Amino acid sequence: MQKKVIFLDRDGVINKDFGYVSKIENFNFCEGVFEACKEFLNLDFEIVIVTNQSGIGRGYYTIEDFKTLTNHMLNEFKKMDINILKVYFCPHNPDEDCSCRKPKNGMILEALNDFEIDLNNSWLIGDKLSDIECAKNANIPNRVLINEKDEKNKDFFVAKSLFDSLKYIKEKYEI
Repeated sequence: MQKKVIFLDRDGVINKDFGYVSKIENFNFCEGVFEACKEFLNLDFEIVIVTNQSGIGRGYYTIEDFKTLTNHMLNEFKKMDINILKVYFCPHNPDEDCSCRKPKNGMILEALNDFEIDLNNSWLIGDKLSDIECAKNANIPNRVLINEKDEKNKDFFVAKSLFDSLKYIKEKYEI
């Protein structure tokens, strides 16, 4: 059976983006993240995180630093009874020609390789246009841009927060 997935960007969607967040003490969850993720699970979605981490490629922090922070994040989700299916990350510098850095779709392709995913009923939620472009490149039709501005766009929904994005998802499924 194919999984419906909510693909979430990390910095700016799950946690506040202070730029190259790599230490637990600088990792602050965005308001409403746990409530939104619980609701996604209640709607029979799985949650997958896809995140560019160019700070690794730039030498600002190591893969081990990233893994330590990721384990902390996953443990905080587990405390709230939220299971994250998997975390995919691109460690490359933007100047490297890799296939995984968003807006390229390498992380999504990797997830498709690992799991049976129903892309037509999956969503990608990010805070940058590169996230939206990644969804387009991966043929994910449902896209949400987290942005404080109340913009309208025919290619994606705009929500003020992850929790706010629930209304679009519920509308699509008439819940």
